[in-house]
Amino acid sequence: MSGIADVARLAGVSKSTASRALTGSGYVSDATRDRVVGAARALGYVASTSAVSLATGRTRNIGVIMPYVNRWFFAEVLEGIQASLLARGLDLTLYDAKPGTEGRRRIFQDFLARKRFDGLIAVGLEPAHDEVQRMLEIDRPVVIVVGERGSTSTVAIDDDHAVRRATEHLISLGHREIAFLGGGGGTNWAEVDRRRLSGYRLAMSQAGLDDHAVHVRSDVSLPGGYAAAVDLLGDTRRPTAIVGVCDEVAIGAIIASRRLGIRVPTDLSVVGIDDHEYAEMFALTTLEQVPREQGAAAVDLLVEQLDHPGRPPVDIRLKARLVMRASTAPPDTHESTVAVDMRDHARRRFWDE
Repeated sequence: MSGIADVARLAGVSKSTASRALTGSGYVSDATRDRVVGAARALGYVASTSAVSLATGRTRNIGVIMPYVNRWFFAEVLEGIQASLLARGLDLTLYDAKPGTEGRRRIFQDFLARKRFDGLIAVGLEPAHDEVQRMLEIDRPVVIVVGERGSTSTVAIDDDHAVRRATEHLISLGHREIAFLGGGGGTNWAEVDRRRLSGYRLAMSQAGLDDHAVHVRSDVSLPGGYAAAVDLLGDTRRPTAIVGVCDEVAIGAIIASRRLGIRVPTDLSVVGIDDHEYAEMFALTTLEQVPREQGAAAVDLLVEQLDHPGRPPVDIRLKARLVMRASTAPPDTHESTVAVDMRDHARRRFWDE
């Protein structure tokens, strides 16, 4: 195994200069640094994490804490974070903080206090007040993906804008009986769900449709959307359109409508938010957010804070893009040939696969 002395010898510099060039712990000219890095690469030498930490005071490790790692949104954000960290040569420590578990309590009580990272990215946590305090007390930069504006930098889509755009799309098609499906299931009221419900109500109000606004609570999941939609669509006074709090809920509503013999979009239009990996399969019209971009943006913000301590928090709200598919159409009209073809193609894909 090659050591720092071998790198220094090949680059024609002292060991201390080679160390400074590889750890960034002191001034080295660009030409010298390039020569040392080239020598290290030729010899297959990688500076140890502990050596870099001693020289720079940094671990070169970023902590990521999220409530779920097996759900689409969180997995996509994590991929964006990991790709961005790898490109910077930074390590990642993942904390799986499922709500209400002993593991989550220990993460906030013990693991974060050990400070084995240079900064922390929290994804969709909806933390309790004491948990927020724990994160702020670790004396490390914190960036939140999907969360409240406050004393830390945040990255998210503009939820209010996304739902208003989805609702306005249905209104522009001529729908008046539009229901908002999802959020508030049981005792679980996530702040992002509240913001999306608020955007729906604002769009309905601005269109003079306050009396037509209906919120149907459900768990924010495909089964939750399905169960709530079965009850909603089984009523003779069912709506002509549904805005799902997210794509999973909207897809649940589409499955429920099929079971009940209600045709989408002839009898019922459905729109979601996310552009989930299943959205195209169900020909779902949706507002596209790109979770990987949010993960990458969170890394950018965190690195900026590490390089420039003391800078004020930054709040990034990304605009979601309307993706038109075949789950929406004017009410009480026949589908267009294109819509029929797209829907049939989606059904064939679903059942064939």
